[in-house]
Amino acid sequence: MMPTNAAVLRPSALTPVNRGGGARTIPLVTSSVGARQMLNGITIFSPNARIGLHSHNCEESVLVVFGKAVAVIDGIEHRLESGDTTWIPPNVPHYFRNDSDVAEMQIFWTYASVTATRTMVETGETRPVAAEHTGRGGHDEG
Repeated sequence: MMPTNAAVLRPSALTPVNRGGGARTIPLVTSSVGARQMLNGITIFSPNARIGLHSHNCEESVLVVFGKAVAVIDGIEHRLESGDTTWIPPNVPHYFRNDSDVAEMQIFWTYASVTATRTMVETGETRPVAAEHTGRGGHDEG
């Protein structure tokens, strides 16, 4: 049975999931707290870390919380700073990388579907985004 109560989520009290390649994710709004139509969370990138080129089956928005990032969206490179936000339509190939050699970068992401998937361009493999939050079934992206 799905919870029906609102939730207050505190990232500082949650353990990040290692995504590989220098990326760690803190899932926030997920089906486990009762979400039925969206997912969101935070991903922390070590210096020079990136998520591999991929696409999703739904819309995605990413806000740079702190640090300097590069977003490559449909082959176009965009330099981003804290507060900059992206909107990416479904099935558009993209990735984010930390644009620093020394400092971490952090993004806050939202998917418009609780059943969001990630398809890796290099392999064509598709998996649920939620699988990345358990430490099982996620892509080892670097």
